[in-house]
Amino acid sequence: MPVDDEKDRRGGRPDRADEPRYGVTSEVGALRTVLLHRPGAELRRLTPRNNDQLLFDGIPWVERAQQEHDTFADVLRDRGVEVLLLADLLAETISASGAARIQGISAAVDARRLGHVLADELAAYLRGVPAEELAEILMAGMTFDELPFGPDAASLVRRMHHGHDFVIDPLPNLLFTRDSSFWVGPRVAITSLALPARIRETSLTDLIYAFHPRFLGVRRAYESHTAPIEGGDVLLLASGVVAVGVGERTTPAGAEALARSLFDDGLAHTVLVIPIAQTRATMHLDTVCTMVDTDAVVMYPAVRDELRAFTIHREDDYVSHEGGGGVTMRGPDPFLPAAAEAMGIGKLRVIDTGLDGVTAEREQWDDGNNTLAVAPGVVIAYERNEMTNARLLDAGIEVLPIPGSELGSGRGGPRCLSCPLARDDV
Repeated sequence: MPVDDEKDRRGGRPDRADEPRYGVTSEVGALRTVLLHRPGAELRRLTPRNNDQLLFDGIPWVERAQQEHDTFADVLRDRGVEVLLLADLLAETISASGAARIQGISAAVDARRLGHVLADELAAYLRGVPAEELAEILMAGMTFDELPFGPDAASLVRRMHHGHDFVIDPLPNLLFTRDSSFWVGPRVAITSLALPARIRETSLTDLIYAFHPRFLGVRRAYESHTAPIEGGDVLLLASGVVAVGVGERTTPAGAEALARSLFDDGLAHTVLVIPIAQTRATMHLDTVCTMVDTDAVVMYPAVRDELRAFTIHREDDYVSHEGGGGVTMRGPDPFLPAAAEAMGIGKLRVIDTGLDGVTAEREQWDDGNNTLAVAPGVVIAYERNEMTNARLLDAGIEVLPIPGSELGSGRGGPRCLSCPLARDDV
């Protein structure tokens, strides 16, 4: 994969043996470092009144969700993976940088909704809050009852809201760290999340990558200021080959913007853009297809013959998109042959979800397709998807099962729950 220089190849970090290296060129290379978010107080904000708006299908049992997540993290650690937790990184970032504190507060306190009087008073209060407490507020939100000043404050907004209304919205979907950022080669892409309940998540991810000492010098592959794209729609099929689903969350404009950015930075030569159904069951590409080996995918059989791909290829004479030129587009063509051709292999092995149509539909809904590879041919999967896991085992894939009854209430499996920061090349 072309890179600018040796510094870029190292993710912008100095050449020291004790420094972590970041970069991801595939879905299946041996996983070295991953970013997770342990469920926290933000999940306790979910009620039957707001869970649909906050994109959860039910009200999770938080303690059990934490236990399930701890099991997930322990399975990763047992495989030698360094596990970083978003809450820890966020608190450390705010502690280390005054600019990060101000930026985080600015993203959370919306004067258009709160009015300038209340917004200014709340922002002034938050500027003096200890780093860990502020990180918690930015993630879990704050109600009007929790404001440090009473209803007699000179704010009409304060007087007219109910005490349980949110002055800062919670972010329960932080659990799914895959969506707000992803790595392509040695660079990180900060995404643009489509739905209002999730938009502010990227402001926290952005703080961490911009100001945490671990990531100083890391360069960006894509900025979050353009059209919507989410990490669950992005699969790194092989070095230089990226698949992007377009559906409920990622738009055609977002997919094209990402492709142009990757071409500009020399991070990809081919991008496959795959239309998917705009439904809750198939919100992202990784809800119907994930890679389990260098030449194998687990896929929902109802779509395997229907998925089509538009292939965008960077020509040798490519110049930046501002200058135009150097790109060919074709399609739509059947996805699986197009992917195999772009990857330079004869054929992709396909492992079906479930054993029949009904089981496949049930296990697709329960994230049977949403696996996380920790090495070629080794994946973490929810234990509840027994038939899909049996198919994987029969195909020679090692399955590391984890519980997910409560984690899955937000519609996401092991891949959704994780953002790989470093993988070995394959």
